[in-house]
Order: sequence, then C-alpha cells, then structure tokens
Amino acid sequence: MEPFLVSITVCVRNGSSWIDGCLTALTEQTYPSLEIIVVNDGSTDNAEDVLDAWNDPEGVNGPPVRVHHQPPLGLAAGRQWALEAANGEWVAITDIDVCPEQDWISNLVAETQPVSDEEHVVAVTGRTVFERADDLVSRFRSVDVASKYRSRPRRTSLANGPCSMFHRQSLLGVGGFDPEWYHAEDMEVSLRLIESGGTIVYAPEALVRHVPETGTKRFLDKRRRDARAHMRIVRHYPKSKRKGPGFDFLGNSAMVLVLFPLWLAIFVSGLPFLYELIQADPDKMDELMNWWETKVLIGSFVLLIMHEFILWRGPLGVVNRTVMNTTKNSKIVAMMGVRRLTILWSIALWHGILLGCLDAVRGKNGHKPLLKAKK
Repeated sequence: MEPFLVSITVCVRNGSSWIDGCLTALTEQTYPSLEIIVVNDGSTDNAEDVLDAWNDPEGVNGPPVRVHHQPPLGLAAGRQWALEAANGEWVAITDIDVCPEQDWISNLVAETQPVSDEEHVVAVTGRTVFERADDLVSRFRSVDVASKYRSRPRRTSLANGPCSMFHRQSLLGVGGFDPEWYHAEDMEVSLRLIESGGTIVYAPEALVRHVPETGTKRFLDKRRRDARAHMRIVRHYPKSKRKGPGFDFLGNSAMVLVLFPLWLAIFVSGLPFLYELIQADPDKMDELMNWWETKVLIGSFVLLIMHEFILWRGPLGVVNRTVMNTTKNSKIVAMMGVRRLTILWSIALWHGILLGCLDAVRGKNGHKPLLKAKK
C-alpha cells in the first residue's frame, strides 16, 4: 500500500534556541511521505529569522517545510491554521521544545489500523520523555511524567500535544482547535473525537524527547494553567456525559491538591489559640498555654502524618523515592525540596481552579456562557 501523506505541524513562540534541534529531528524522520508546517505565533526573539532559514516549501533539501508567521494569537489558533493548511490525510502535532525520535511518525502510522470492529481510530498518541538536568524540578517532572505513561492503556482519552497524530477530516469534522480555548486544546479535541465515536490509541514506541523542564516558576506556571484549563474540560465534559475511557493522564495532581488544605488547617487550628492568648487573663496564662499547646501540637502532628502519607503513597511515593535515589545532594536537602515543591504545586493548582471558576462565570477563555451551558 502506498504510504499516505502526513503533515507535521509545530508552533513556536519565543523558542529560537529549540528550533534547529526540533526541525532537524522532523526532517530526518524515516517515514517517506511528509510535509512540515511551522507556525510562528508572534515571537519577539529571533525565532522569525531562524525559521526563515528553514523555509523550503518545494522540498529541495528534504521534506517540504512551510513557515507561517502570525500575530500572537495563541497555540490553539496556530494549530488550527496549520490544520486547515495541511495537505496530509493525517496531521501530527508536536512542540518546538521536543525532539522526536527518527521513527516517531512511522510508529504512529503503524497504529492507525483498528484491531477490532469496535475501533474507529481517529488519533494516535505517542510517549513523551522529559530529559533531566541537575535541578530538583526537572528530575521530579521527568519521573512524574514517566509514571503516568507506565499505567496508560492502549485506548486512551487524550492525544497529548507534543506527540500525537490525528485523522485530518475527523478532526475538522469536530471543529478542530478553537482559538478561544485557554490551554488544554489537545484534551478538548480528544474528548470531541471520542464523543463523535472515534478511538484514540496509545503507541508507546512513538517517542519524543522533551527538553528538561527547569525552574520552580516555570513548573508552577504550567501546573496553574493545567488546573485552570481542566475546569473548562470538566465543565464541558462532566463524567456523567463522557464516552470512552476516563481521564488517564491526571497523574499525581489529585493527591497534591490535598496538601494546601492540610497546611491551611494547621494554620487555622492555631488561630483560636492566638485569639485566646490576646484575650486571656494574665493570671491564667500558664494554664491556657499548656492546654492550647497540647491541642495545637497534637493536631499539627496528625496533619503532618497525613502529609507524609500523601507524599509517600502510591504513584506520588514512587516519584518521591526515585527523586531521592537520584539526587546528587544530601537526602535531607532533597527531601525538604520535594516538600516545598509539592506544597507550592498544591497552591498553584488551587489558584488555577479559582481562575477557571472565574472564567466559567464570565464565559471567558473557551467557557460556554452559563445560561447556554444550562440549556
């Protein structure tokens, strides 16, 4: 059978240092029938100049590479433009900060055929490996993502943005990527495809390598965006109305979410003590101090035990133990770093949930207006 054309699309915003590595990996794919579409989404660094050097629409130096420059309209808008401009029967999406293995597309294509009459394969998703640097954040992120993939079934509910391929007409048939979506455009289209009767297949051998995710601020910003967008997904696709497999890529977020309320409870439990301390009769101060100290210490100890149970239980425990075993610093320093990171992660998730609720109330960032949602 003649190989069908695959259009690989990638969007760039201020990622000039990653362009050459990503596009080299894309042009060296072993799959024989390719075109590459690159969307520059309003970069303010020198990405435009770097991309123009790659522009080769006739394919003189390899697979055709088309470069499109647009204002900063967002990732969903960039992916939609590329989808509409693509010529391929299938359209692959990836990110500029990853380098796909040479057989990435070949391994995706190999899984496009259904294995039963129940399957109508409309998307195939691969596996992303996060590289590690020397810092705690990149090691934690690398192990966390790897743990999610280990438990992933063949039929999944998410075609991940860095490593997936869609049947073009099927994707266009459900509306493609809405430019108004705030983040999580891959999950939104995945659920639409499943809702329309399609199947998304996981191909673990279709591998892309992500640059190390370093820096606490960057890590927390991404987790906040994830939580904010997840509110839109949950609102538009409640569990009672979803078809197909459940969400399989939430990972440890649900466990981490509990940590901030725990520490808030520790803080709040001490407030009555402070109030009583201010109002207390100086002659009864010793008696009050002994009673409240005992109560606060016992309550705090119980909550801290619960915190440790959450940190070391299940998949999150696997992540923490792996991070501990791979650290170059002392175990105590790494242990304290993990606790700090997970608490900040929990706060970022709650912040994102709050922003997502505000988006829902205002009907912003891809949320349906409340009145329409009730109909």
